[in-house]
Amino acid sequence: MEDSATHIDKLARKNARLKSLLQQYKQSHHLQNALLQLSEQASTVAELTLLYPAIHEILQDFIPSKNFFVVLHNPVYDNLELSYFADEKDGLSVPLKYEQYFKEGLTGYVFKHGETSYFTKQQTELAEQQGLFKVFGTPAEHWVGVPVYRDKTIIGVMVAQSYDEQNGYTEQQIELLEAMSMYLATAIERVKKRELLESEVKIRTRALTQSNQALNEEIQHRKNALERQQILFKISELATLSENLEDVYLHVHEIIKTITYADNLYIALYDENTNWLSFPYCVDEYNNNAKPRPFAKGYSELVLSTEKCQLIDSKREQELVKLGIVEKPVNVPREQTATSWLGAPLKTSQGVIGLIVCQAYNNKHEFSQDDCELITFVSHQIANVIQAHLANQALKQSHQKLEHRVAEKTKELRQANMHLQMQMEERKKIEQQLYHDAHHDSLTSLPNRSLFLTQLEKTLQHYQRYPEQQFAVLFIDLDKFKDINDQLGHQAGDQFLISVAESFSHCIREHDLLARLGGDEFVVLLTHLTEQQQAQDVAKRIIEIMKKPFCLKGQCIQSGASIGITYSQPSYKHTDEIIRDADAAMYYAKNAGRNRFESFHPLLNTSLSHHESESMHHLDDLPMHFRSAEIITLDEQPHPESLLEAFGEHPVLGSTSFEVLKKFATDRVQHFEVELKLIEQAFTLINTNNLKKVLFPCSGLVLERINFKVLTKLLQVNHASKICLLFNEQEIRYASAVQIENLKELISLGVSIGLNEFAKDRCELNLLTEFEFDYLLLSSTFSKRVLQQENYHLQLQGVLAITKLQNIQVIAKGPSIFNYRTLLEKHGLSLFIGKQRALAPFDQVVPNAKSITS
Repeated sequence: MEDSATHIDKLARKNARLKSLLQQYKQSHHLQNALLQLSEQASTVAELTLLYPAIHEILQDFIPSKNFFVVLHNPVYDNLELSYFADEKDGLSVPLKYEQYFKEGLTGYVFKHGETSYFTKQQTELAEQQGLFKVFGTPAEHWVGVPVYRDKTIIGVMVAQSYDEQNGYTEQQIELLEAMSMYLATAIERVKKRELLESEVKIRTRALTQSNQALNEEIQHRKNALERQQILFKISELATLSENLEDVYLHVHEIIKTITYADNLYIALYDENTNWLSFPYCVDEYNNNAKPRPFAKGYSELVLSTEKCQLIDSKREQELVKLGIVEKPVNVPREQTATSWLGAPLKTSQGVIGLIVCQAYNNKHEFSQDDCELITFVSHQIANVIQAHLANQALKQSHQKLEHRVAEKTKELRQANMHLQMQMEERKKIEQQLYHDAHHDSLTSLPNRSLFLTQLEKTLQHYQRYPEQQFAVLFIDLDKFKDINDQLGHQAGDQFLISVAESFSHCIREHDLLARLGGDEFVVLLTHLTEQQQAQDVAKRIIEIMKKPFCLKGQCIQSGASIGITYSQPSYKHTDEIIRDADAAMYYAKNAGRNRFESFHPLLNTSLSHHESESMHHLDDLPMHFRSAEIITLDEQPHPESLLEAFGEHPVLGSTSFEVLKKFATDRVQHFEVELKLIEQAFTLINTNNLKKVLFPCSGLVLERINFKVLTKLLQVNHASKICLLFNEQEIRYASAVQIENLKELISLGVSIGLNEFAKDRCELNLLTEFEFDYLLLSSTFSKRVLQQENYHLQLQGVLAITKLQNIQVIAKGPSIFNYRTLLEKHGLSLFIGKQRALAPFDQVVPNAKSITS
């Protein structure tokens, strides 16, 4: 195998070398042919006016040169004069129209620099802009100019140009032009001299005749050399064009026919191992089927023995027979005996591999010594080609044998492996089933605790490396699951869990993970989060699904889901910390009324005494302060309105918005008292800070029956026109009939109202037309989604259309960044929340609140 591979490699290198030689021979052939024709024209043309068209015609055979001209330098006037001009677009009138057409144009540029220049149309335009030259007439797609030198002095320029963008000039074509220009000066000089010598033609006729004869002999010699070179080209092509030996032999016969008489030709191959001659190719007017024979005393054996070309006629035949070198064949009619026989050995680097023979019968042709030289020259080249194909043929046969042996072995191995593969597949199925059973819940087929913790560990490690890729964990506990088991039986409970698992799987994305920890506890791992709202959306979908009652055998029980959410944080080091916090948030949601979700706060895991824990939930004990933010335009021009928000200093959470702290209120009474006091303090800050209009967030508690009376009393004793009460969209959406009635009464009293955190989870446009809102604060979540998704942009256009009809001012929440506001402004928003600034803090708020509520 190594010998075969080495042999193939040698053949590949030899083929590559032959291809390279072929390309060089072709290029040399074109150049020599062009120069030969130029030399012929220079020798035969009597006038320069006839020389240039002849040069033009020669060039058109090798390069795109329909558009061609020659200019020569006139040293008397220091000007470039046109000697020949041919152009398919611009006539002769174009260069004659401009006095400095050639001197200031591309031609003059080549003449000044004395170097070959090639310009495309784009390069010409760029050079003209740079002031290198001027462009006259129609610009060419491709332009090449070659200087014409005589004795190291430039005497003119030869130019070819193309108007076809696809028809450019290669390096070989430019080299041909340069070579032509080198001979052009000599040709011009030669023709000029001939024009002068024509006056003396009668005196020097004999000398010129001799000179022409010598030149013709040189041309003939060159033609003969060119013919041989063309034969070499054809033979070299056989190595690559012919796929099998039969085609090679046929093409060799055609080549031999071009150089000598070859109506009867055969090729014989000699095998040293068997000492036999075979005849793979034979064309003969008497015998076309030459059979193999052992080595004997024939003409062919003489060529093989001497390794020289042999030319045998009737006279030499008698001499060879007389000397006993050859033996005359018997029982062969005289008319079938060759009268002229020519054979040449096929020599390679490995020795003589055979011979090629041409023969003539009945004195139809007499081979000469020139024929002998030609066929000897050709045979050496043919031998290499045949040797290469023979080697390839042997290699193919070897490959075929090897492939057959490999196929037999492969068949045996395939049968042996088939049984083994079946056993392996069966074992693989068993292993897969064991792995699935070990990592999945047997009832719901969901991943179990082990698989979930493994995946959560990988997600946490990934987050620690790439903190920007957020994740969240939802801890889900089913409400009233015990009632289902008790009333409908454990089998119904199992059916309920299966149904819930299938429903939950429709609420998450494909790459999210839903698992059952055991009993009625489920967990969800959400990855690739861009904002926390996405986790809340999943929780809302789960809660919405659980609102449907579970029915079996005519009995229906309403269940639900309490969900705790924790988000990825740098402080998380272990998975049990994440499960712990999600579980704490879930228990908070269950204790807060069930069928809801809550996000984790550090307060939920703080280990304090009962008294300390209780005091933390007393909002009236927390120091409070306000932060104000101006309503601004894109260029930060302030509006009369300001957003005023309350913050409390919590011992665990730190400075926290009242919207978060109110969740930890001990009861609704305390919540309302603190909120009422905050509204009262807001009026105080309006007066002390001379604020024109304040947007102040408040909850739906102030709209309840008893609380509303206290609120209206507070509004009557203050400047109610300077404050706008902002209600959360979700609270208005689920407001009771009393709250809706009180909200309408607020509007009738002239109090300004607005919607806060609009479209945080969904966009209900009909809500904008039910009440006369003055302001609409878009949630930062919705604003970000407008920039990311096309469908949210369409929702925003609907919001803007309705608010324009209702005369509602729309304000966008989000980061106070100019680029962020610029992008939102392109979607139609013009008002934004500016940077917050802290106002003077005040301490405990409740003591004075009791006097108001009483």
